[in-house]
Amino acid sequence: MIWIAVDAMGGDFAPAQAVEGALAATRHFDLGVLLVGRASRLEAELGRLLDVDRERVRIVDAPDVVGMDAAPAAALRKMPAASIAVAADCVARGEASALVSAGHTGATVMAAHAAFGMLPGVDRPALAATIPTGGQPAVLLDVGASVGCRPQHLLQFAVMGSVYARLAVDVARPRIGLLSIGEEETKGNELTREAHRLLKAAPLAFIGNVEARRVYSGDADVIVCDGFTGNVALKISEGLVDFIEGELSRTFATRVGSLLTRRALRHLRRRVDYSEYGGAPLLGVAGVTVVGHGRSNAKAVRNAVAMAYRFAVNNFIAQIEQDIAALAILH
Repeated sequence: MIWIAVDAMGGDFAPAQAVEGALAATRHFDLGVLLVGRASRLEAELGRLLDVDRERVRIVDAPDVVGMDAAPAAALRKMPAASIAVAADCVARGEASALVSAGHTGATVMAAHAAFGMLPGVDRPALAATIPTGGQPAVLLDVGASVGCRPQHLLQFAVMGSVYARLAVDVARPRIGLLSIGEEETKGNELTREAHRLLKAAPLAFIGNVEARRVYSGDADVIVCDGFTGNVALKISEGLVDFIEGELSRTFATRVGSLLTRRALRHLRRRVDYSEYGGAPLLGVAGVTVVGHGRSNAKAVRNAVAMAYRFAVNNFIAQIEQDIAALAILH
């Protein structure tokens, strides 16, 4: 049976929602969960829930928690027994096959990097978000793991994103786009212009630059950018949906009109809702890692655990390593 290590103290609604979501995953998939965190609190959460299969649940005590506003490097140095660090160590020791956390993103990236190391040929990790389009979903990366990037990093992101799209979106040969301020290859800054040259020469289905207004068009199956740009793009999208919902309910006239659009809006909300996908895989580290949204509810945690399970079963890390190695040989 596949075991997934869950940072049960990570996230705004932990440990209650983390525990509930992790247990939901054990009921739908052939997996077990290591709930990592303060043992007394986790036992109390299990005690309030019904239908707990103790054969599929283990508690691993970790007394410390990295706060969402903490400096991750300093926090992990001061708290080696933090839940995210202990959960990552469980995977590194072979006690679990994957790591899931909705806690501090920076701490999760650092803990995973320290415990697993990087894949050969990969210099920087990348978080890959699933985004809606007019057709099938697309993949946007990096959305926050590596803020400062070089052109070769974006090439590596493209290869890793391509593997992820094949597995998660079922696209045989994903089309790769580069997020920039114009479609012409001369547009953008030095990073994007040089990345364009590398991507164009690589054995990938590179379609060129993608402007921000075309991110959700479905023109590309994988869109690559540095972590700063990707995180801003993702947060703007989340905020836009919240704004539209607020405007539709702000006045009486709009509320009447919103009755007619409520169904369409619900559909849009589901398509951009992070809980539908569970989280973003951290690509590039040598261990399956799924990073959830800080506001993850039980549904999001359940889906994050399900994602980690699928990656572990399908040897996702080995597939990325193979494609990165092939790219290195060709170059």
